[in-house]
Amino acid sequence: MAFCEAAGGLADIPSRSDIPYPEPPKDIHTNPESMKSFRRSEKKLNQLNADLHSLRCYIFSKLDLAATFISVPFYLPHNLDFRGRAYPIPPHLNQLGSDMCRGLLLFEDSKPIGEKGLWWMKVHLANLYGVDKVPFEDRVKFTEQHMTDILDGANKPMSGSLWWTKADNPWQCLATCFELVEALKLTDPTKYSTCLPVHQDGSCNGLQHYAALGGDPEGGAKVNLIPSTAPQDVYSGISSLVAKKVAEDAENGVEMGILLAGKIDRKIVKQTVMTSVYGVTYIGARQQIYNALADKNIEWTGDDQLFAASAYITNHTFESLNQMFLGARNTMKWLADCARTIAKQKQPVAWVTPLGLPVVQPYVKAGQYTIKTVVQEVTMSDPSGDDLPVNTNKQRSAFPPNYVHSLDSSHMMLTSIECQKRGITYASVHDSYWTHPSTVDDMSTILREQFVFLHNQPLLARLRDWFQKRYGPEEAFPPPPERG
Repeated sequence: MAFCEAAGGLADIPSRSDIPYPEPPKDIHTNPESMKSFRRSEKKLNQLNADLHSLRCYIFSKLDLAATFISVPFYLPHNLDFRGRAYPIPPHLNQLGSDMCRGLLLFEDSKPIGEKGLWWMKVHLANLYGVDKVPFEDRVKFTEQHMTDILDGANKPMSGSLWWTKADNPWQCLATCFELVEALKLTDPTKYSTCLPVHQDGSCNGLQHYAALGGDPEGGAKVNLIPSTAPQDVYSGISSLVAKKVAEDAENGVEMGILLAGKIDRKIVKQTVMTSVYGVTYIGARQQIYNALADKNIEWTGDDQLFAASAYITNHTFESLNQMFLGARNTMKWLADCARTIAKQKQPVAWVTPLGLPVVQPYVKAGQYTIKTVVQEVTMSDPSGDDLPVNTNKQRSAFPPNYVHSLDSSHMMLTSIECQKRGITYASVHDSYWTHPSTVDDMSTILREQFVFLHNQPLLARLRDWFQKRYGPEEAFPPPPERG
């Protein structure tokens, strides 16, 4: 709170001051182009300052709520969406929130960290800082090499070197610095009790499920389903393939290849790779890459060139995804084909998750009607009617990602149930699982066991059987792709 009150502007905290407006040019009243340019920049600054005001309100509302609940245990009841994914009902302060929200949250129960828990806290701090693509021992080494910075952050968070503000997740990093320093003050740090949650995150979880469904060893290796000496990074893998294609185009004299050669990194393709398994369209992917390229230090001749570059990289990204995850693409196509068959019958796609939760996709065409008044006609939309026709296009396109979401939620619930049986404190953010430092190893074993248990079942064969019984004859649905 004091940090925000003082100034802000660091660690994703908005500045307390608005962005100052420039002085109008001297020829603003005589030069129409000068007037147009100034008004355009003024409009942009108006929007930026309005965004800053909204962010300040957002931050202080969270901090006020957190201050109310300091040292007071509270609960976060959850709701399930139609696919079985769990979301906390309280909207303002929960584990699905921003880095600052997560950095404020602690488990109610405190547990001794133990020897392995101290090790996991060091790994966790490196992960939060952004050093998460190297072996675990190198992450521990990173933390130990920065103990001076960690001590400085814990003892002088606002007036010291501010090393923690440069982390990928600065507020969670600072919270970990506090706990790690308190533990190291003891003669035996392993005796220190903490409420700090430590995370275990999935590696592009949707692709993990697709690789497991198809028994794809190459794709599985890229998303860490297969043991390796160092963690694999699918985003870097795709960006390397894209960079290679761009370099080849540059050698062949392609203008866009020459412009972008040597400038492709994982940040450009990350969001598109992440959302590819959830049905991102070409237009959506192009916008994601457009935004990423706009942040790069590249001198564009204009918006048209940036737009063309985003389309160029989007094409190469989709080609690389098809090349690296052929098994996933085959499974995705099979799911889409099944949904297409169902959509032709004008029925919603329905299935049952491995946990027994019945799912029906709720996409319908909204009923429309027109209200005429003296001055105008208003068209109203009513999406809530029980007898509305299904939206066949949406039913078809949404089924593959929704089916994977239902598997993801099943895995999370299976892990949660088993953790409760073993007395392990547990929380989750979809594919990011949280527990005390001392029980990370136990939870890691459980989540792997439950993933194997889930995918040892003939999920696609069962799904086809369900479709045949519910929707029609055997020949209507093709057999699922053969597993590798």
